[in-house]
Amino acid sequence: MCSIMAWCGRGADEEAFSKALDKTTSRGPDDARIIKTKGGLLGFRRLSIMGLTPEGMQPFELNNCAVVCNGEVYGFAPLRDELKAKGYSFVSDSDCEILLPLYFEYGTEMFKKLDAEFACVIYDGRNDEWIAARDPIGIRPLYYTFDKGGSVIFASEPKNLIGLTDEKIYPFPPGHYYKDGKFISFCDIAKPVKVCKDDLETVCANIREKLIKGVEKRLIADAKVGFLLSGGLDSSLVCSIAQRCQDTPIRTFAIGMNEDAIDLKYAKQTADYLGADHTEIIITKEDVLNALPDVIHLLGTYDITTIRASMGMYLLCKAIHEQTDIRVILTGEVSDEIFGYKYTDFAPSAEAFQLEAQKRVSELHMYDVLRADRCISVNSLEARVPFGDLDFVRYCMAIDPEMKRNHYNKGKYLLRHAFEGLDYLPDEILFREKAAFSDAVGHSMVDHLKEYAETKYSEEEFREGCKKYKHARPFTKESLLYREIFESFYPGQSQMVKDFWMPNKEWEGCNVNDPSARVLSNYGASGQ
Repeated sequence: MCSIMAWCGRGADEEAFSKALDKTTSRGPDDARIIKTKGGLLGFRRLSIMGLTPEGMQPFELNNCAVVCNGEVYGFAPLRDELKAKGYSFVSDSDCEILLPLYFEYGTEMFKKLDAEFACVIYDGRNDEWIAARDPIGIRPLYYTFDKGGSVIFASEPKNLIGLTDEKIYPFPPGHYYKDGKFISFCDIAKPVKVCKDDLETVCANIREKLIKGVEKRLIADAKVGFLLSGGLDSSLVCSIAQRCQDTPIRTFAIGMNEDAIDLKYAKQTADYLGADHTEIIITKEDVLNALPDVIHLLGTYDITTIRASMGMYLLCKAIHEQTDIRVILTGEVSDEIFGYKYTDFAPSAEAFQLEAQKRVSELHMYDVLRADRCISVNSLEARVPFGDLDFVRYCMAIDPEMKRNHYNKGKYLLRHAFEGLDYLPDEILFREKAAFSDAVGHSMVDHLKEYAETKYSEEEFREGCKKYKHARPFTKESLLYREIFESFYPGQSQMVKDFWMPNKEWEGCNVNDPSARVLSNYGASGQ
């Protein structure tokens, strides 16, 4: 990960800008640089992943223009060769150095050409204008606000913007670019152009092929790569595909509570099957409660699901940072939104299933993707998300939703069947039922958080505390606790997150007050 900022106005305060950029030093601990343009300021903090030499340092400047980008451009070499043929030269091996030449050649149409996870800001000194953009899923973060003079300020995280303005802070919409004060969509990846009518075996073959390619391209790095392994389907598949691409054992990491680490045995089983170099991290109730304020601060959210699921991920990535020299982490996010959760078994129709998937994919940047980015980047690591590969997501979202519904008495059947009988994973892992990462750390972790919240408020304090908030009003003591911690760091900024991540309460069987799949009637023995 890296950290970027841009203050797009001539009245930009250089000292305040520098201090604000330093709030996300952990995203880019290797180097920092700020440049002053005719139109404002551009700042960059570097985590060296591709093109490790000083020449790969941003902002890149060319022909009176400049760019900062937090991202990975996959398959950038052919694009660079194309640009070289047009007369451009390059001084580094950084994938992001191609962005300004691409902009000169294609303007804002360039964003459609990128197979990338990215957030970038360009200053075009030829026209004295600013352009910003974010990848179609929002895997790389970008936020914006306005200063007192109305100039827009962009930054990787909201904590960069707190203190620069009293205005509201908003997430930059994924799949959009900003120009002339407007946000313009260049890709709505959640909405397929047409429904794919391939038969079951063709669909599963394509799922397998596209996921394998998504993993392979994310293994390319000049820094060392590791893998989060929960023992569930998604992370296990990523690890299995990666191990087949390498001659040496991949490094896998799992975490669990000292009381009931449900998934550690499954993670170890998977690691042993793959021959991986596996590490287990054990945490306690005290570790979880002590980390809670830090986790909410780094996340910039009050959402129950996101916070619960971040506790284990944050502590695991903290251990990876402190105990290894790994810089890149592959994770299993995005699969659930595409193929379904436990609660989407209750979808009343194929259309309802598809609309829910579209909603979840379009909101990923506020929930699971946000969690992965913050928990990993705050520990000076880079997250890569193979299930978020654009070609993979585009295809899977177009599959006939009737085929994706659970007609098979097994959730996410298409993904499982795509790798069935090919020795990627043992059947007991490949066909194991879903257990959410937060619960998989150990059911006790969530129980401890709930119990802690119960001690903080009497019933009257809880009722009065909830009344203070109109947007995303807390509805349990746990949610009130998280909201009050959030407000201490981001006062009045709750709109950065749309609402609570919850099952669709309009569906029969989903009207619950806890987001955990454990409360659903179809959870069964998922966590055993």
